[in-house]
Amino acid sequence: MSQYKSTEAAASRVMELKAVINRHSHAYYVLDQPSVTDAEYDALMNELIQLENEFPELSDPNSPTRRVGGAVLEIFNKVTHTAPLLSLDNAYNAEDLRAFDARVKKDLDETPEYTVEYKIDGLTVACLYENGQFVRGATRGDGTTGEEVTENVRTIKALPLSLQIPINLEVRGEVFLPKASFLKLNEQQALLGKEAFANPRNAAAGSLRQLDSRIAANRKLDVFIFDMITGVEALDISSQTEAFEKLTQLGFKTAPIKRFDSIDDVIDYTEDMVSRRHDLPFEIDGLVIKVNNLRMRSKLGFTAKSPRGAIAYKFPAELAKTVIREIQVQVGRTGVITPLAVFDPVVVAGSTISKATLHNQDYIDEKDIRVGDTVLVQKAGDVIPAVVRVVLEDRPDNTQRFHLPDQCPVCEGPTLRQPGEAALRCINDSCPAKLQRLLMHFVSRTAMNIDGFGEAIVENFIDKGFIESISDIYRLKEVQEELKTVEGFGDKSINKLLESIENSKSNDYYRLISGLGIPLIGEKAAKTLAKHFISIDELMTADVEALTQIDEIGDKMALSLIHYFGRSDNRKLIEDLRSLGVNLTSKLISNVDGVFAGKTLVVTGTLVKYSRDEIKSLIEQNGGKAAGSVSAKTDYVVVGENAGSKADKARSLGITIIDEAEFEAMLNQA
Repeated sequence: MSQYKSTEAAASRVMELKAVINRHSHAYYVLDQPSVTDAEYDALMNELIQLENEFPELSDPNSPTRRVGGAVLEIFNKVTHTAPLLSLDNAYNAEDLRAFDARVKKDLDETPEYTVEYKIDGLTVACLYENGQFVRGATRGDGTTGEEVTENVRTIKALPLSLQIPINLEVRGEVFLPKASFLKLNEQQALLGKEAFANPRNAAAGSLRQLDSRIAANRKLDVFIFDMITGVEALDISSQTEAFEKLTQLGFKTAPIKRFDSIDDVIDYTEDMVSRRHDLPFEIDGLVIKVNNLRMRSKLGFTAKSPRGAIAYKFPAELAKTVIREIQVQVGRTGVITPLAVFDPVVVAGSTISKATLHNQDYIDEKDIRVGDTVLVQKAGDVIPAVVRVVLEDRPDNTQRFHLPDQCPVCEGPTLRQPGEAALRCINDSCPAKLQRLLMHFVSRTAMNIDGFGEAIVENFIDKGFIESISDIYRLKEVQEELKTVEGFGDKSINKLLESIENSKSNDYYRLISGLGIPLIGEKAAKTLAKHFISIDELMTADVEALTQIDEIGDKMALSLIHYFGRSDNRKLIEDLRSLGVNLTSKLISNVDGVFAGKTLVVTGTLVKYSRDEIKSLIEQNGGKAAGSVSAKTDYVVVGENAGSKADKARSLGITIIDEAEFEAMLNQA
């Protein structure tokens, strides 16, 4: 049973989880500066999955649970993968593995063999070979688009630059730094007076993304190859074990692979490896279990983000004892006040932690957590720091029960806990903390996509009085000289920020709707609304009936929109943005007479004239649906260079394949 007794309460938590997960995904996949461990990230994701399962109306195709998360920096060339590099669902115990086994057997109606591989703690790469010659290395990125790091990958001595036979093949592997190389690298960092790397994964990621390949070469990176992305059809392979044998024959370095006849044998091996993993010369954070037979695995298929025939087993969380020194309170974008335990630093699952969220007053009361308590902490799923329990026998005599404040710790305004909700909220709309979180959401990639705003910058702008509302973002050019007083903010940074702000004015208005922070209205819902209401003026005057006639817009979402636009301060904000030149119309309006009306198109490969977002927008503007994968329901597949497996599948299904020129010709006929 969920702790959330109403959809509204659950929706608030879902929105917060999405924001946190997206921020951590950005830090991990884009900046290569992970802000949390895998276990912490998994715990957040698992909570979001559970909430979306319990409240299906809150499910969103653009949720982090449905996508393979992250963006790409501009310092490397972007690469569109020939096939999606999907992530795996996770298992944390024997019960999870048995549930996976039961699902597989039910879907197959036969008993499979399983293979178990090491889950290397490194950075995923896709390596492309043409006629047996290495031609490109790319990072995973968001699973669809990565960064080209060919010259750095080329320096990895374990990777063959020429295969044993001249075939076209793309493989997937994990670049890592052996423990010995990691220790040596940190010794060098210390000698140079530089900050040490936190763990081998961070070091491998940072090394692979160096602009100077000579630096990467000196880092002694290594790689294990574990999968064939494309080209497997040309090889006589029917199982995962045969695939590993073929990879080895071709000259690739592979990690050990074990084959088991039953899930019980798999479980025995996973339990044995919990302790034995520490003896390996490299870091692993789990094991990967796969259905061995490739025909069976193909039959099982995929979910939106993961293959059904494989699962990642994460090693059990480690516990550590520490003392809580302080309980801080933080204010989120929606006003939710969250307690945070600050404790003596301890090492858990390979990294140092000193803080853990205490969620809400009910959580604190249930565990009776107090300042001064000795507690056991873990990383849930080896990811999120969590207080497991209080060691009562070590409790000092002078401790007192902790209560969240009656006033907001930031603005000192009143707080309110609605009946049926676990969350305590600041109800002051002018609270600086709420404004800061709202601004960070507004400028994010899924909203107005304004580069150059970091959390510290936003906080500084608020403190200096440059920004008091969303609309003030578009007035920053009026205080351009004053912006130079912000530490570390020079002419180049200012000009880049102002240019990005100016460019955002021409965004389709669905981005504005997404960025306003309207409860229950995310990017997907904003796009849906923009397809039915050509301007924000039409949207603001729509009633419940008009809104709920739209598929995917339910009663609660409609009421949330009406409540938001019914407030005079929000309507004033829209008029303010209009006067500042922000676009309030959409080009996404459904085109029932468009050349692609009612048609589903899939784009694959590298195009000459269009980016992926541009051609997707054209398809939607002309009445079509831009899908990410080929199926029997696909009408056209638009192919560019290195089209890969999607084009092959289209041919096998008899789907019409067109190139970029033919696509343009169809548009011109409209």
